[in-house]
Amino acid sequence: MRAVVQRVSEASVTVGGETVGSILGPGLCVLVGVTHDDTREHAKRLAAKLWSLRILDGEKSCSDLGAPLLVISQFTLYGDARKGRRPTWNAAAPGEVAEPMVEAVAAELRALGAHVETGVFGADMQVALVNDGPITLVIDI
Repeated sequence: MRAVVQRVSEASVTVGGETVGSILGPGLCVLVGVTHDDTREHAKRLAAKLWSLRILDGEKSCSDLGAPLLVISQFTLYGDARKGRRPTWNAAAPGEVAEPMVEAVAAELRALGAHVETGVFGADMQVALVNDGPITLVIDI
């Protein structure tokens, strides 16, 4: 499981002109990619890492501040463009595997007490955010 984590002052995701998820104030925008062998345990570990990651102001975490998270599926995180000019997506899990794993990350975060907003799996989404810092990390679990 791979995540691109951005510290944001605000973020939103829109599908078909309608905002389906948004966060205000300090928080994290998290793009989540799933590969073939990811399990519920990977989702649980990623959620725990995101909830406790100390990258907000004052070296605080979302758990310290009650900061929200916007979790968005992003299969292209497992794209491979090393050969040729067109990336391959072979390392990305198919939708029927990936969707429940992304939902599990959001569910695990909620179980920890997080306020979580999400995108729509498989949809053409427009993501808007204000990266604060900027701080952007890549996490592989």
